[in-house]
Amino acid sequence: MYINFSDIPTHQNLFLDYIHEFENVERFYGKNFRAVDQYLPLFQKLSEKERPNREMIHEIIKSQYNNPMSSKKTLQNIELLNSKKTIVVATGQQLGIFGGPLYTIYKSITAIKLCNHLKEKFDEYNFVPIFWLEGDDHDYDEARNFSLLNNENQILNLKYDDGQLDEVNRGAIGFLKFNQNIENVFTQLSAGLRETEFKASLLELLRSIYQPEKTFLESFRELMIQLFDEFGLIVFNPTDSAVKRVLSPLFAKELTEFGDHTGLLVERSAELEEVYHAQVKVKPINLFYIEEHERLSIEPTETGEYRLKGKRKKFTQEELLKQLEFSPEKFSPNVLLRPICQDFLFPTAFYVGGPGEISYFAQVSPLYKIYDIDEPFIYPRSSATIVEKGVKIILEKNNLEYVDIFTEEDELIKKIVSASSEINLEMLFQNTADEINGSLNQINQLLPLIDKTLGDLTVKSKLRIEETLNALKAKAIEAEKRKYETTIRQVSKVRNVLFPNSNLQERELSWIYFANKYGIDIVKWIFDELAINKFEHQILEM
Repeated sequence: MYINFSDIPTHQNLFLDYIHEFENVERFYGKNFRAVDQYLPLFQKLSEKERPNREMIHEIIKSQYNNPMSSKKTLQNIELLNSKKTIVVATGQQLGIFGGPLYTIYKSITAIKLCNHLKEKFDEYNFVPIFWLEGDDHDYDEARNFSLLNNENQILNLKYDDGQLDEVNRGAIGFLKFNQNIENVFTQLSAGLRETEFKASLLELLRSIYQPEKTFLESFRELMIQLFDEFGLIVFNPTDSAVKRVLSPLFAKELTEFGDHTGLLVERSAELEEVYHAQVKVKPINLFYIEEHERLSIEPTETGEYRLKGKRKKFTQEELLKQLEFSPEKFSPNVLLRPICQDFLFPTAFYVGGPGEISYFAQVSPLYKIYDIDEPFIYPRSSATIVEKGVKIILEKNNLEYVDIFTEEDELIKKIVSASSEINLEMLFQNTADEINGSLNQINQLLPLIDKTLGDLTVKSKLRIEETLNALKAKAIEAEKRKYETTIRQVSKVRNVLFPNSNLQERELSWIYFANKYGIDIVKWIFDELAINKFEHQILEM
């Protein structure tokens, strides 16, 4: 079953038009992902383009995969990267603890299945899925949080706390090591998860991956390989110093020509703001500098020098370019330059992204022309809500559709009560108010003929009656809610599963919640069930 994205209230108009009315947003994007006839010309162009760093990137990835336990499929894909006939389908994500929300799983599956689908259609080419680890990202709060549901189907938000103050700049999350406090997360996780036959083995797996002295990147990468290695997904670490060295020409161009770049990005963002919204705030320079473990924006000064945001330290252009030459690992791209880096390294024909990424690609587009890089098709990741049998039974029992769940909770409760009640309170009180208002209006017309002061008295009396009626209505609604309290509680718990925190399940819940109930093979079940070419929100019924 599928639900149109426009029937789910969490989506922005830019994304909706991208999916349903591409002609409205065509000027912001280089390519239309639905234009299948344009796929082959891009494949041909990518395969014919000289890529002087192809062999180097191939060797870097081989060195990142020095584990002899890698699957045959993954090792084959790594070798295929050395071929001119190989096309990359890329995706990526921040390094959320334990893999982040469910959409990380959906992104990965979309990329893998898209490769399989393309190979069937274009057999003369090889298609390789690559997951780009966002190790340079510095959003610690996003990376350390995850959510699941406890035994009572209440939303449980857990977080890793490294013991430092929240305002501390921890730098790139990829290099941040877990300390002994990771044990506190496992204690809370063990207490929060219901007892199942899969709980012990799931916790054992996670403990083997998330350990003190391991970094966020190492742990996230190991988990992704554990889940998707058999499908041939290459999990790529772009924070590798050898990768940064390959990227240094892009960084140098950004440092020396940032004025032209920023002007085009500001112009594009302003154009977007007129009709939609600009997802990302444009910065003067699309680069960060790593200084004493802090990740700091590079900013131009009025004197032609550069400085690090929030610091007194300054560089001349020559000094900064020298730093780039000898220590390229100190530099990292921001969210707008990151796709350019990805597509400079790989022959990327498709990037699999969610609604937010699709929105910021509308801003990125001008940079592809500046850097003379072919813009990929931005392919919407599959979007889904997993529905368990018990949840489905409760919905059917209360005559609720899935779209009913994607509404405000108060509206949902009203619908439940209205459907269950023998009395339509809304209609009862509306009819009563209409009758009273009709009578009082008649009185108000006639009494002033006797005494003018009686008109004002009638108006005051009307207000008191309305207040009394509203108070009575509120008490009646509360009494009705109490009468159907069990049903409301059941449906509220269902809503926590399907639409937690008034947000899509895929954006809130960790895959751990389902793996604990149904085993880690739930990922393979999702793989089999998830459609990648419907471009609607899918309901996955168990």
